[in-house]
Amino acid sequence: MNHMTDREFLSAFERCEIPNEQFRHRDHLRLAWIYLRLYGKPEAGTRIAEAIQRHAVHNGAPGKYHETMTLAWMELVYRAMRSLPDAAGFDEILDAFPHLLQKSALAQYYSSGVLESETARRVFVEPDLKPLRPLDAPMALSQDRPAAS
Repeated sequence: MNHMTDREFLSAFERCEIPNEQFRHRDHLRLAWIYLRLYGKPEAGTRIAEAIQRHAVHNGAPGKYHETMTLAWMELVYRAMRSLPDAAGFDEILDAFPHLLQKSALAQYYSSGVLESETARRVFVEPDLKPLRPLDAPMALSQDRPAAS
């Protein structure tokens, strides 16, 4: 899927043309980055949640969607984006914040009991271990700037 442009990737995902087994963690991050770039943070969260839920249903796994994981990863991508110049591409974000590629990174923010709860699956739950920031992010990340358009 790396060969697809961002628009092609987004379109294929939204049309459920990407098989579930080919949609990996990096692709989730890329999807978050694309939505954030196109729509800004509030609308991006709604859109990615709807798209991933639709994708899960299409692939026969409606129970696989996890609201807290989806929005926590979106927040980490958002904060990484805000710490770099607006023109930074997706690969530049991953180069600057390689820990985003580790699926287990949410364990730095959430205890397993909280993240594995049915509540966290259905609605966004704030982290119980530490605030959401990319693992290797500078303290300057606490400032929120508007998303690039």
